[in-house]
Amino acid sequence: MMMKRLLPLLMGLLLAGCATHENAAPMKAQNAKANPARSLGMENLCKERAAERYNTVAQKIDVTGFERFQGSYELRGYTPRNEGFVCSFDANGDFLHLSMR
Repeated sequence: MMMKRLLPLLMGLLLAGCATHENAAPMKAQNAKANPARSLGMENLCKERAAERYNTVAQKIDVTGFERFQGSYELRGYTPRNEGFVCSFDANGDFLHLSMR
C-alpha cells in the first residue's frame, strides 16, 4: 500500500530532475578573435620554434590552424616532410610549448 503512494512521488522527482535545462556553452574550441598583430607574432614564433625543432627554415613551415580555447591558443602546422605539430600559447600570447603530432 505504501509503495503505491511513493511510486508517483518518486516518478515526479525523477521527471523534475530530468526537466532541468542548463544553457551551458559547449566545451570545444572557439573561433579565434585575437588581435591581428598578436596572432601574427604567435604564428612567426611558432614557425621559428618548429623550424628549430625540425631542422628546417621557418619559410617552409605551414601553419594551418588557429584555435582559441578558454585560457590558451593553439596553432597547428606541418613541416615540409609532412610532420605535424602544435604550438601552445597562454591567454596573453606567451609561448608555452611545441608538441609533435
